[in-house]
Amino acid sequence: MYKAAQLILSEPFMADPNFQRSVVLLCEDHDLDGTVGYVLNQPTGLVISDLILDISPAADHPVFIGGPVGHEAVHFIHKCPDRLGGGTAIGNGIYWGGNFEQLMALLAQGDLGKDEIKFFLGYAGWDPGQLDGELVENSWVVCDQYNPDIVFVIDGENLWREALIAMGPKYATLANYPIDPRLN
Repeated sequence: MYKAAQLILSEPFMADPNFQRSVVLLCEDHDLDGTVGYVLNQPTGLVISDLILDISPAADHPVFIGGPVGHEAVHFIHKCPDRLGGGTAIGNGIYWGGNFEQLMALLAQGDLGKDEIKFFLGYAGWDPGQLDGELVENSWVVCDQYNPDIVFVIDGENLWREALIAMGPKYATLANYPIDPRLN
């Protein structure tokens, strides 16, 4: 079973380009409505000040593609509930959302480090039973023991690989699989 604050890592040969070699943070426990999470390692090339015009251009926190659903909204997770109230604790010291006015003020003042907050366009969503089926098919590996700082890593290029290696020898061998083994 999977729950909020767990990471799921795609298997090496996942065909869906939205999730190829992705690390997803689950943000709510699986329930009858399904599951929501954010892909942590797909940068957009944008920063938050590109998307929210009222923010100072100095707010250069990168924005990631959170998943294939709902790209019209900006979402965020953070680890600073003492300064950014209203978020939902999802576990492991990570919070989902929060007070937007406080967020704007903290960004304007330069009081949020890039290692404290992560922004997303869109999210990953699964209908009831869908993620269960994908887990049975071994499309994902569930990781519930990890350093929460990994969630806020900006350089997503090696995040999938590093997360697999951190899970131990059983999964570390997957980290070196080529994207397309036919090209070896």
